[in-house]
Amino acid sequence: MKLDEFKAGLWRKGYEYKYFLPEPINHEFVINDSKTQELLESAAIKLGELNSFARFVPDIDLFIRSYVMKEAVTSSRIEGTRTNIEEAFSDELDINPEHRDDWTEVNRYVAAMNYALKRLSKLPLSSRLIRDTHKILLSHVRGKAKPPGNFRTSQNWIGGTDLTTATFIPPAQEHMLDLMSDLEKFLHNTEINVPHLVRIAVAHYQFETIHPFLDGNGRMGRLLITLYLVSHKVLERPLLYTSDFFERNKALYYDKLNFVREKNDLLSWVQFFLVAVERTAESAVTTLQEIMLLKEKIVNNQLPSLGKRVKNANLLLNLLFSRPVITVQTIEKELDLSKPTANNLVKDFLHLKILTEITGQKRNRQFSFIQYLNLLTKE
Repeated sequence: MKLDEFKAGLWRKGYEYKYFLPEPINHEFVINDSKTQELLESAAIKLGELNSFARFVPDIDLFIRSYVMKEAVTSSRIEGTRTNIEEAFSDELDINPEHRDDWTEVNRYVAAMNYALKRLSKLPLSSRLIRDTHKILLSHVRGKAKPPGNFRTSQNWIGGTDLTTATFIPPAQEHMLDLMSDLEKFLHNTEINVPHLVRIAVAHYQFETIHPFLDGNGRMGRLLITLYLVSHKVLERPLLYTSDFFERNKALYYDKLNFVREKNDLLSWVQFFLVAVERTAESAVTTLQEIMLLKEKIVNNQLPSLGKRVKNANLLLNLLFSRPVITVQTIEKELDLSKPTANNLVKDFLHLKILTEITGQKRNRQFSFIQYLNLLTKE
């Protein structure tokens, strides 16, 4: 099927409302226009550059945790959560009680992503893995009633206050298993020739249209993108997350998804998705380059002034690239240092302006590696 000939589905009558029943997608999709081909090529080139760059970055794992955390903050923000990245890196007890539910949602996303990435080594990207990951994603106070890890058995809706005022009503629950089975088969069908980036673009649209859970569909659908790219070795390390691009273009993101359902315009959605991948990969390379320059500058120009304390200072610097908001107690524990040694290291890093105290408290103080956080969050 040509992308511009796609028929998204049809409307079915429910009780006092109509729901959208999407067409199955487990078939070939043909790109028959030069613009999409060019976008696909550009996105693939940028992904290749990201993969190549990541191979040569020493200690790349130091930065992956931060990238996952940034994705968790951004993807959750699209759904209305208001935790910023500095709060997200903080420990729960250091969070204002009024913000802890948001903090928990973000950190559940991190836990879900890490779980799924680890499980991919033994389990294919499947409905089972999606349900297991969703269970972790929603294992918090707000999500426990939604039921975590289970496909819905009742009708849900998007927008509005109920089914009569909804902006979009996904397929009825009796279609869930067939639709998710079709989606899973499409992700792994080796008998059809569909480029990976086009395949996950179509799959993301279909997942969001099916809306298989009562809550967490947006986050789970965006998480699905990275999991697919990693599982098929398109992305060698989990360093590409499109949520930042989607959040900056939020209205357009939702419009493009809606236009597929309303106007059968799958082509425009795929093109938008390819631009998202290209821009995100390009930004990731730039950010990694800047991070490496920052690390090099600190190691070569600032830490040598610490004399005998350089060894511990290097250990702390490496820790900060995965824990850029930190306490003395965390430094003691993670680096196995005495309290006086940890306190002195922090004093050194404050003097060198590597760390900044952010709580204004004499006790239970928190410190931020602001230069690094600024690189992660810059537009």
